[in-house]
Amino acid sequence: MTFFSKQVDAIDTPTQPVVLTQPTLLPLGDNALVCTFAPPATLATQARVWSVARLARAWPHVTEVVPGMNNLTLVFDPLLADADGLSALLTSAWLSADENDASGNIVEIPVHYGGADGPDLELVARHTGLTPEQVIARHTAADYVVFFLGFQPGFAYLGGLDPSLATPRRAEPRLAVPIGSVGIGGEQTGIYPAESPGGWQLLGRTPLKLFDPARTAPSLLAPGDRVRFTVAGVKT
Repeated sequence: MTFFSKQVDAIDTPTQPVVLTQPTLLPLGDNALVCTFAPPATLATQARVWSVARLARAWPHVTEVVPGMNNLTLVFDPLLADADGLSALLTSAWLSADENDASGNIVEIPVHYGGADGPDLELVARHTGLTPEQVIARHTAADYVVFFLGFQPGFAYLGGLDPSLATPRRAEPRLAVPIGSVGIGGEQTGIYPAESPGGWQLLGRTPLKLFDPARTAPSLLAPGDRVRFTVAGVKT
């Protein structure tokens, strides 16, 4: 089961402590619970979400755990699990979770910037008042954090984009964005795991396969991972 979140325009990465409040728990049919946490969406909040998700995967009769942005969905066997008991476990786990969780992998993503692979590199440069070379330098200088996966299988919502690179989405989305395209949409950057319609400004393209259902772990990226873009080539 996969849950998709609405398009997110910005992710805050400062690690200020989370002001703890009781999570809101809502049923999703008769075999799932959605646990939502108070905004804003910050790295510290997401770290707690990942911590709770790891604990919940070991609970009896839980069949799937899906971390989202400021939320967590728990899928369970309704014939065996006690929904009220799981609700109590979720609340307790949230209040004791680790907001300094840093257990993700470091993943380097090689990118061919510009040219046919990055048709919007020049546009982003004009919008930001930078040269294409400066856009690439700033895009590759940051360390990004995977907050959650959504939109399509393997699509990672990343926090950490240099604010100077923020560029609005295209007024008219493309009907087909090539697989592996790396782009900027608002205050975010991301990678398209599959060809699809999309309105992000395309800086380049990676040869890495972001999603492969034949792999043991189909998605290359997971919540909590750190991402670093590297320059595989440049065409301007």
